[in-house]
Amino acid sequence: MTQHDILLVGAGLSGAVIGRELAEAGHRVVVADARAHVAGNCHSARDEETQVMVHVYGPHIFHTDDADVWDYVNRFAKFMPYKNRVKTTARGQVFSLPINLHTINQFFSATMRPDEARDFMAEKGDASIVDPQTFEEQALRFVGRDLYETFFKGYTVKQWGCAPTDLPASILRRLPVRFNYDDDYFAHRFQGMPQNGYTEMVEAMLDHPNIEVRLNTEIRREDASGYDHVFNAGPIDAWFGHRLGRLAYRTLDFRRFTYDGDYQGCAVMNYPDIDVPWTRITEHKHFSPWESHDGSVLYEEHSRACGPGDIPYYPIRLVTEMQMLGDYVSLAKQGNHITFVGRLGTYRYLDMDVTIREALDTARLYLGHAVQGARMPVFFKNPLA
Repeated sequence: MTQHDILLVGAGLSGAVIGRELAEAGHRVVVADARAHVAGNCHSARDEETQVMVHVYGPHIFHTDDADVWDYVNRFAKFMPYKNRVKTTARGQVFSLPINLHTINQFFSATMRPDEARDFMAEKGDASIVDPQTFEEQALRFVGRDLYETFFKGYTVKQWGCAPTDLPASILRRLPVRFNYDDDYFAHRFQGMPQNGYTEMVEAMLDHPNIEVRLNTEIRREDASGYDHVFNAGPIDAWFGHRLGRLAYRTLDFRRFTYDGDYQGCAVMNYPDIDVPWTRITEHKHFSPWESHDGSVLYEEHSRACGPGDIPYYPIRLVTEMQMLGDYVSLAKQGNHITFVGRLGTYRYLDMDVTIREALDTARLYLGHAVQGARMPVFFKNPLA
């Protein structure tokens, strides 16, 4: 196979995985990132004051049913067992999420058995909503008004900055309601945390003689000439200089504070009440239960519209944004030797395991096309789907 010079824009999971796969196949790879560190938004670092491992851009819990992806990340880091058990403070009480039998019995001051709770919730749901179109309709259909207004409505308004009636039902497509006492937030069979943080894992992925990492390096379209292929994990609209407009995102502001002891007894506490300005508080030492720390560092999260200088977190895929995205997709398909990947490159919210799976498949597709001399597609998956 002819050795190619490859440029990866972004040193997050997409860039690291694709870069590693192509480097191992013999290609020369440059991975560039505008930030001073690798790992993108899953970057983790020791807090100097408390020595707690902090998820700098908010918590990232690894969970998957994909055994190949699980084996892949375990090549580069030792994963420790971790189950995400989320609590929520609503109307002066603390409840478990997702909604389970304990939540239902506590909320309604009942002692229902699973079959009784199932029948009860069926009566609570709005059966007249046959084909839910909005977030609110989806919630009302499956949990009824009481639980919707307590646990979902206020949180959604704060998180997305708009009314739940303006959001599509797909955001709440799989509303988890459990009729047992299982409070594990995720149902995937593989769950865990890298023992020494995600940044060390990504650094291990990028540790290869065929990979050159360039940090504090912003790549523009004109910088990409001279490479055989470019994989861009940065924002697709930024790649084209926002010539068709800016795609909308939500961003997060964090108020860091410390505590001498255990502040909330869990890693994640949601606050769905609309009069509480933050959406949740994360206590980071609980993300590493195998460690012991006297002090604690916490992040209070505030969601707002993403401005030009902010870090984009959540793509807002409403009608206007999807129309603009379609125009950018058409523009991207006019180019050669570039593939857009990852959350920002394809304007989709992707969990870490899905990001890695698509990165692996994209790299393997490129290697196959390189052998055949075929043109690599601009998108591995259609961003408009």
